[in-house]
Amino acid sequence: MTEHIFTGFGFGPIQSGLFAKEAFQSGNFTRIVTAEIDAQLVDAVRANNGSYYVNVAKADGIEVLKIDNVELLNPNVTADRQILLEVLAQSTEIVTCLPSVDFYDSDNANSAASLIAEGLKNSTAKATIIYTAENNNQAAEILEKAVVQKIGILSEKPVQFLNTVIGKMSQVVTDPAEIAELKLRTIAPGIDRAFLVEQFNRILVNRTQIPDFRPGIEVFIEKDDLLPFEEAKLYGHNAIHSLLGFIGAVKGYVKMTELANDQAVMQIGKAAFLQECSMALIKKYAHLGDELFTEAGFKSYAEDLLERMTNPYLGDTVVRVVRDAVRKLGMNGRIFGTMRLALEHDIEPMNMALGAMAGIAMLLEKAEEYNLPGDLRFGDWRKLNDVKIEKTINWLWAGQTCKYADQLIKYVQNARRPLTTLIKE
Repeated sequence: MTEHIFTGFGFGPIQSGLFAKEAFQSGNFTRIVTAEIDAQLVDAVRANNGSYYVNVAKADGIEVLKIDNVELLNPNVTADRQILLEVLAQSTEIVTCLPSVDFYDSDNANSAASLIAEGLKNSTAKATIIYTAENNNQAAEILEKAVVQKIGILSEKPVQFLNTVIGKMSQVVTDPAEIAELKLRTIAPGIDRAFLVEQFNRILVNRTQIPDFRPGIEVFIEKDDLLPFEEAKLYGHNAIHSLLGFIGAVKGYVKMTELANDQAVMQIGKAAFLQECSMALIKKYAHLGDELFTEAGFKSYAEDLLERMTNPYLGDTVVRVVRDAVRKLGMNGRIFGTMRLALEHDIEPMNMALGAMAGIAMLLEKAEEYNLPGDLRFGDWRKLNDVKIEKTINWLWAGQTCKYADQLIKYVQNARRPLTTLIKE
């Protein structure tokens, strides 16, 4: 079966190391095209005859994969844009892998929404599915709305926008020393960057509802309702990853793999995962009958993730994990959102509170870097009193509140002393 045509937007590690890779390895696609505005990257892959390299971090080492027959097109170049529109009109699978949903319509005529709309308007494909790989549980709906606003109706042919849950850790490695240390293959000759993705490949997507249509990428796992699994990623995977990162930052670690040898920190991560995150999610979603939302299912999920998060071959840095800390510490973010979920189900989020306190400690230690207001530059976080902790949290929450606000603040205040003790160990 080789009647499928693939078009992607954004050529980063998830597009290159997941979607385009799977499209190529499936053998089901006659054409694999990706829109990318980095002219140097486009030129390098073209000069390499449409081939690029992706490094896959496994449990016992790194495997280098060569992906062939990929066309990179720059929509800012007139000739490329025309070819891209022609391919979009024929595409059975379209994938957006952009920094956020804010980029869907950020560049007028050359935005993903505009180009997809024009392609669908002239569609000759029997059917088209559009995967949205941005980290937003409403990404498909947001993109669909943006496309519909431009063309009124999607297409005379069947079209479906699909959300995804991508628990695959990845990065672009730019440090020459790190590239050399991990023995990575750069994307293509002439490019001093490397794609590094983990081997994990259990990707969840909305179930395709188009009759008689079979996706060309066959390895994804379809779910009728993705929301429970999106919450499992946000309040499980993402929450614990950030918790470990924040504590690692305060303890002075550089790489996430260093945490693997810190039994006290890993025990906090495991306890937060199994006694707080997972128990809340199981209480909320056990009625679905899915294996994940059982004690055994979540135990397996947690143990696997904790090992993957500290995989030395993934080369993940603490700095990368804790970036955008203010957003991650928002009221509805992965840390406080998980604590709220726990409280909703009568579970005390004491371990998650350690992660929240560590995040605040990190912000205070790097107040200038994170541009904290002058009245929040309290200095040594170990000497914070309850009033200063509450003031910092309220700034992070940007005026938002909830019925659990006072409890959340109290848990963080109570976490200051245990965190101080942990840092001394």
